Amino acid sequence: MNDEIVFGIHAVKNLLKRSPERVREIFLQKGRDDERLMDIVQLANKNSINLQAVKKTVLDDRAQGNHQGVIARAKPVQSKDENQLLQQLDSLDEPAFLLVLDSVTDPHNLGACLRTADAAGVHGVIAPKDKAVGLTATVSKVACGAAESVPFYQVTNLARTMKELQERGIWLYGTAGEASESVFKTDLKGPIAIVMGAEGKGLRRLTREACDHLINIPMAGDVSSLNVSVATGVCLFEAVRQRQSS
Repeated sequence: MNDEIVFGIHAVKNLLKRSPERVREIFLQKGRDDERLMDIVQLANKNSINLQAVKKTVLDDRAQGNHQGVIARAKPVQSKDENQLLQQLDSLDEPAFLLVLDSVTDPHNLGACLRTADAAGVHGVIAPKDKAVGLTATVSKVACGAAESVPFYQVTNLARTMKELQERGIWLYGTAGEASESVFKTDLKGPIAIVMGAEGKGLRRLTREACDHLINIPMAGDVSSLNVSVATGVCLFEAVRQRQSS
């Protein structure tokens, strides 16, 4: 598997803090000595990671975005599988709080969802292996460290995995615009999984049928739906509000 290119000050710094064993080497822009880059230098030295000073043009060629003067070459972050998911669920000492993403294909959306899941304290994010984006460099960049901190499970059969969640007492709440029940009037305090649909298409039929309840986000304006990462934030933090108040 090819190495991953992680770029940007925040992304590289989080990678060094959370998973320094993944980092093979770091490239810094020549002539840059600001404090934020020096923090990265210190972390790299602490973990005996090779540092190279290179021209800005070298970084420009390697990064697919704003590198801010730093790039890390790292072993790819590994997603987890169904068995690891079930093992984690069995080890929890609090009600499960999960996010299921049904065929999200945009790496920016997945990265944003992971970042939100990390902020909300989600125990894991579940997605299908096929017809969905995995943990790419762009996902890691957008996630700002959450790709390393939030367990990401890619499963072979999403509907089957959802059934296994139900067998463990986890209630599945799927989001759908035509649902009659508002997320704000739904009890989200117990063991739950919020199930979000793909960009534009929403939940697939089998995923929808596997849910225990369908819920909606009330829309007051002319826009009929929200971006999946924005909708994820609304639903997760409504659950957080309820769980903290209880």
